[in-house]
Amino acid sequence: MIDHDNKVTILDIAQKANVSPSTVSRALRDSAGVAAAKREAVMQAVAELNYRPNVFAQSLASGQSMTIGVLTQNFGTPFYDGILLGIMQGFEHTNYSPLFADGRWQEETEQRAIQMLLNRRVDGLILIGGQIAEGALQTITAKTPLIVVARELRTMPDRCIYVNNEQAAYNVTKYLIDMGHRDIVHISATMFYQDSVKDVLYRRQGYLRALQEAGLTADPQLVVEGNLQRQSGAIAVEMMLMRGRPFSAIFAANDQMAFGARLALFRKGIRVPEDISLVGFDDESAAAYMVPPLTTVQQPARELGQAAAAALLNLINGKPAATPIFDANLVIRESVRRLQ
Repeated sequence: MIDHDNKVTILDIAQKANVSPSTVSRALRDSAGVAAAKREAVMQAVAELNYRPNVFAQSLASGQSMTIGVLTQNFGTPFYDGILLGIMQGFEHTNYSPLFADGRWQEETEQRAIQMLLNRRVDGLILIGGQIAEGALQTITAKTPLIVVARELRTMPDRCIYVNNEQAAYNVTKYLIDMGHRDIVHISATMFYQDSVKDVLYRRQGYLRALQEAGLTADPQLVVEGNLQRQSGAIAVEMMLMRGRPFSAIFAANDQMAFGARLALFRKGIRVPEDISLVGFDDESAAAYMVPPLTTVQQPARELGQAAAAALLNLINGKPAATPIFDANLVIRESVRRLQ
């Protein structure tokens, strides 16, 4: 049972540990200058008395809330949930507690969520993806430590942590070319997300660069626009079949659209990979259990979240933030066939 009426005070701890109240305060803040023996006595007294600090009172005294605002997009999305897990792990052994909000890929919703977090006086913000313009983010950084993860910010390179999407998509397309494919469909989503979320744009650029380096002409008829949802992957396949343009492989800009494409191919009696090879992007947990298991790109979601937490802690403590660019790995499974 949780005790909601904890009456233990710092004076009680000081008396039990036989030290001064100021020593207790310094030991609880993990400050320097407390002898090891006294620190041990304080922590033993804390445990024996089951002392829990009054977080609200501490925040008033220190000017810190000891909370971190985290804005994600669409709770339940495997990639973003992986980043959230990394963020939670990054703060696990600190005194900070994350508060979560969902922007749902809607700029107005994101703005309200950020304002709600700022009103709670969070000590820093981590934004995952999102639609908010870089100018608005620059305004926030003037007052609050901010790290943006899974989104590249050209005007704020020292505040963003992301994956090299262009290179990852290049690797996917080159792999398909090396497997003998020349007519490669790309299901993109740049019409929907080009302005604010450039990941899909970079993936399209990587696709085009690989074709160019292989001496292949980029055919606009082989590029179909989806919206990152499963249904749009299915619709993209229907559109390609109606166009009548032959193709031997599909590279979908995310696994969700690859799942939809697989269903549409199945319904048309088109086999994967015997008739059409298929590749996704994200390596969602379901990708390994699709029939056949999906070749895709694995993004280091948890590592991105951990790096974001570490970078924000540095900013809060007045240190430079390390903002590495991560590589993604091609995971080869059974959905691609080598052409003779």
